[in-house]
Amino acid sequence: MASDAVKYTPIHGGTTTTAAAAEVKSFFSALKPRKTSTFAYAFVITFVALTLFFAFSPSTNSSSPWFSNIFSSFSTATTAPPSSDDNTSGSHFSSIFSYIIPNATSTNPTNRSTDATSNNTVSDVAKNSTLQSPAPENRTPVAKNATFVSPIVNGTNPVAKNSTLQAPAPGNPTPIAKNATFVSPVTKGTNPTSQPLLQDKSPTGSSNQTRTTTTDDVRNQTTARSPSKAPVSVDLTANSSSSTVKQGDSVSSVKQEIEKWSESLKDCEFFDGEWIMDETYPLYKPGSCKLIDEQFNCISNGRPDKDFQKLKWKPKKCSLPRLNGGILLEMLRGRRLVFVGDSLNRNMWESLVCILKGSVKDESKVYEARGRHHFRGEAEYSFVFQDYNCTVEFFVSPFLVQETEIVDKKGTKKETLRLDLVGKSSEQYKGADIIVFNTGHWWTHEKTSKGEDYYQEGSNVYHELAVLEAFRKALTTWGRWVEKNVHPDKSLVFFRGYSASHFSGGQWNSGGACDSETEPIKNETYLTPYPSKMKVLERVLRGMRTPVTYLNITRLTDYRKDGHPSVYRKHSLSDKEKKTPLLYQDCSHWCLPGVPDSWNEILYAELLVKLNQLGKTRRNP
Repeated sequence: MASDAVKYTPIHGGTTTTAAAAEVKSFFSALKPRKTSTFAYAFVITFVALTLFFAFSPSTNSSSPWFSNIFSSFSTATTAPPSSDDNTSGSHFSSIFSYIIPNATSTNPTNRSTDATSNNTVSDVAKNSTLQSPAPENRTPVAKNATFVSPIVNGTNPVAKNSTLQAPAPGNPTPIAKNATFVSPVTKGTNPTSQPLLQDKSPTGSSNQTRTTTTDDVRNQTTARSPSKAPVSVDLTANSSSSTVKQGDSVSSVKQEIEKWSESLKDCEFFDGEWIMDETYPLYKPGSCKLIDEQFNCISNGRPDKDFQKLKWKPKKCSLPRLNGGILLEMLRGRRLVFVGDSLNRNMWESLVCILKGSVKDESKVYEARGRHHFRGEAEYSFVFQDYNCTVEFFVSPFLVQETEIVDKKGTKKETLRLDLVGKSSEQYKGADIIVFNTGHWWTHEKTSKGEDYYQEGSNVYHELAVLEAFRKALTTWGRWVEKNVHPDKSLVFFRGYSASHFSGGQWNSGGACDSETEPIKNETYLTPYPSKMKVLERVLRGMRTPVTYLNITRLTDYRKDGHPSVYRKHSLSDKEKKTPLLYQDCSHWCLPGVPDSWNEILYAELLVKLNQLGKTRRNP
């Protein structure tokens, strides 16, 4: 459109002033009639009224409350919204002025630059300010998911924007921590004190489900897994600045421990060694841990000899580090350590809980999530270490596959073992950072040994199936679950081997005894042959893509015929047991303190070597 100067250029050499005067006269001459004059006044008054209405109507724009967005849209395309009340009136009149003369603001870049600077806005915000009101002053990604703020690294993290966190890609796999029968591959990492969040993975390597562990997961560790039970309140408060400094010292201690031991341990054969006397043992004072089940509390139940508690396992080619509960807790900070299996894994779990509980300053901040004090009969237990935001848990699953019932043709209920279905509790622990599995003892019972009308796959119940084949099928089912649900770069998986029993003159239910044993076996010729079931386990582990570290404790436990509760399994016997006490001995489980403490020392050594395998994400307290 031509400018006013061009529009009124004289055509035949006349002046611009004369033409303009003529136009003004013609305009006023049109206003002389009464109707025309009335119309003009009404138009002007209406225009002014509408202008004032829009100018002073409320706005959704909190930073410029006097203006409607319809006016702001004309000015904000070139001018950023004001940041304080001091600029309100100025922006008010500039908005009206820009509406009347739209091109006026486009010729004033200084105002845009000043406004943008005063509001600390970036060019991307200015580009879109026409259709969007300014963002709230404190609007940050952390506000959306506050629970993802790392307690270790203060500051914003782009990961916090997403409800699904992703850990770093796995490194290069290398063999490590060899043992007599199985070498478990591991993945090298970069940060020995970092901690992961777990993501489910299909056998092909593609991710099909992500589990993000947040503060709410810890506060409801057990309730999330058992919806039918009452919620458990776990108060995990943030650390103060002084405790943060102490935490930093603890992290430094972890690094020093790893640097001290990792080199000498990585090529050591942990399971080839001997038991030696060490007067500094046990790791915790007998009777000091009230959490130990009566079944394992031999000294409280009257066992007179105590040397069995002072024996330490010593590998031939290296020395195991003494389990430092404080350092292990720091390694477990923000993590879930889970034991899954039979009562022998409960034996190991109770041992570790006692060691860790004795290492904290305030034991009132260590408790079972549901307030339980006895650990037999329930399907799951979880000890919370509040100051470390970690849990040490146990899930009962003696076969690792499902026990179930069917109704036969006669209408009679019959117990079966589903070899094709992993245990029901697997959904509850698949998000754990460290998992220690075991199975074995229940496969020696009469029903499983005979294998008659007991083993089931799909709808088929085998009339007869050899126990070793059933064991292989069950472990294969377990192995497939591990490969599908565990990421090797985000979790560590261990399988603890068969723990030797020492019944003499019978079995656990037929008068087998071990009450007279006070010293370990010293002559290797008296050790029992390596169990065939563990050979089956080794073949399954070798065929798995996901690395599983085999804790082959069978031989080292075979020496320890002196370590069982025997007749000291109960504080008081029933009338029937008092008549024949020697018929009711426990030569399978272990006294605490005792042999399972050494299993946990080996686990501790393995973690010192392999902790850097895990990812970098910590769980927020």
